[in-house]
Amino acid sequence: MSAANLAYQGVQYDLPQDGASRPSISIDDLKAEGIKHVRIQWVDLINNIRYRVVPLPYFEKLLKTSRPGTSLAKVSLGLVLITVVEGFNPVGEYLYAIDLSSLRICPYAPGHASVMGWFEEKNPVAGIDGHRAVEVDLCPRTILRRVVENAKEIAGIEFLVGFETEFILLESTLPVKAVNQHGWCNAPALPSGTKEAQVMEEISEALTLSGVELQMYHAEAAPGQYEVVTGPLPPLQAADALIHTRETIFNIASKHGLRATLAPRVFLDSSGSAAHSHISVHAPNEQPRPSAHENLSELEATFLAGLLEHLASLALLVLPTTASYKRMQDGVWSGGTYVCWGTDNREAPIRLCNATSPSSRNFELKTLDGTANPYLALAAVLGAGLSGVLLSKELTIKDCSGGKSAALLGESGRAELGIRQRMPLSWEEARAKFEKSVIVDSVFGMDFKTKYLSVNKGLKEQMTFGLMDDEALKLLVETF
Repeated sequence: MSAANLAYQGVQYDLPQDGASRPSISIDDLKAEGIKHVRIQWVDLINNIRYRVVPLPYFEKLLKTSRPGTSLAKVSLGLVLITVVEGFNPVGEYLYAIDLSSLRICPYAPGHASVMGWFEEKNPVAGIDGHRAVEVDLCPRTILRRVVENAKEIAGIEFLVGFETEFILLESTLPVKAVNQHGWCNAPALPSGTKEAQVMEEISEALTLSGVELQMYHAEAAPGQYEVVTGPLPPLQAADALIHTRETIFNIASKHGLRATLAPRVFLDSSGSAAHSHISVHAPNEQPRPSAHENLSELEATFLAGLLEHLASLALLVLPTTASYKRMQDGVWSGGTYVCWGTDNREAPIRLCNATSPSSRNFELKTLDGTANPYLALAAVLGAGLSGVLLSKELTIKDCSGGKSAALLGESGRAELGIRQRMPLSWEEARAKFEKSVIVDSVFGMDFKTKYLSVNKGLKEQMTFGLMDDEALKLLVETF
């Protein structure tokens, strides 16, 4: 076999040809599966998963209405735990319109299925034509859908996104106690017959039964920490599958008397938990053109240039809590604090994976954790990358793939690679950059920016005000 044939290629994933990433599920399918209840589910601006449980016969009635859905108070997007933040009030209702394409069975809750939806105005806004007249600019799924549609319509590009979900299994939350003390891929972390081994096997089986592709699971580095890796999908479907994955993890852990947490940094003397996303960029109707950078097409290079230009100002959407910045530090395998990219560099915020394989090459975003709303995070990242494509932006930062991370290169070494920006080092700094962000205004709008800042501030206050350190940690691991 020649050396060329030995080059690693990875598993190739193709874009769905008809826009559908999996077969649709009908009411008859639900009945055949013994489904008796449907969870109408949404994710709010602080990344809390919320739902209402509807018996299947009533769900059928809803589907026969002109706009199937359920009424939700407009204030529901301004709730932080149970507190209403500035900019929201108890007046008015949205229609939460059911998106049947997101319907999945929930093996973690026998007899239940779940479905996502869209926040919509109950009555069309005067002067606006078509479906845009009922869309709500604060709806996370709507925001992501718009970015994806714009990318396809304006630039002819599409995306695939996969996720790594890191979490810790806890026996108790006060004091915080992990289920074991074993480390990365260590066999004693998954001994047969233990709760943790049973939990991970049931998570695997439940995801497969619900139609989410599981690529692998394994023990991670921190005490009681595990990772579940799911396959790539178009962005909206990928975020939906991630929410389903998280609910699967939370519920199966609970069934076994454990608490699963996505909290970014539970143990300060060990690794944190992230929600790394793997993003590939495709132009189905064009032949790839080379760029000035080895192993990057012109499309990939311009996308990466746009993303890197705006990454620091988007931090509040991908790292929204004070706890997020306890994970994002140099030298702890979290992506580091310098805005750069690198081939297989785990100390860069953007890691280029499978660099020599165009069919499986992707960008791993390491600056994302489980406290972030994935719809908003993906909208921000893809919107920033899209801006680079539309402007044919030149990628001026070179591949940081040498033996040293950006933090260890020193000022002159970073300058040689064009590394000039640093990520926010604190929640306060992230807010300041977010407030000034032009790309946030472009992708999300000024009203969203104002209200997100209000909700984000309220979250910080609720998670820390008047609490001792152990109480704040308890609230963190029980909220995320």
